Amino acid sequence: MKDQILHKATDMFLELGFKSVTMDDLAQEMGISKKTIYSHFPNKAQLVEESTLHFFEHVSKGINQIIALKRNPIEELYEIKKLVMSHLKDEKSSTQYQLQKYYPRIFDTLRKKEFEVMHDSMLENIERGIATGIYRENLNIQFVARIYFSGVLSLCDHYLFPVKMFTRPVLEDYFLEYHLRGIVTPKGRKILNEIINSNQE
Repeated sequence: MKDQILHKATDMFLELGFKSVTMDDLAQEMGISKKTIYSHFPNKAQLVEESTLHFFEHVSKGINQIIALKRNPIEELYEIKKLVMSHLKDEKSSTQYQLQKYYPRIFDTLRKKEFEVMHDSMLENIERGIATGIYRENLNIQFVARIYFSGVLSLCDHYLFPVKMFTRPVLEDYFLEYHLRGIVTPKGRKILNEIINSNQE
């Protein structure tokens, strides 16, 4: 039952936001009593924390599976983007904003974990791209990896990127192309253009 509660809570938090979903909402949605939920999660903060980490571990596992395939580094980034987007719900719920505002400790813990995973995978991606001649040799890989992480985080800022102006999928496409065009060689640019053209068909 605990896993079922965790899965449903994660879905609802992603779709409606951490602040918006109450324990009553979750109990009603699942057709169970609040007492049952509290027997597994003493308070909402613990449910939010476990749901957040559960979602993070699930996505991280998927990313690791993509990386293990050792695909072309440009294609790898597009596959990771596709995976992440398939797990995100309607961004109008401002889940990142709500987590940061109402559960700052959980937000900080998640942010550190995200950085570790994304930073390490991006370093490996850049090094492989340089070795295969599709990324420029003169890149400062630490800078590129960190500026990429910083850029990904900024996409969640609805003040910078209002939902009425940009949908999340469009933002992700714009950002990834922007990032890659700054680091590819002519060989890499050809691969990038092929991927972009195939995605538009």
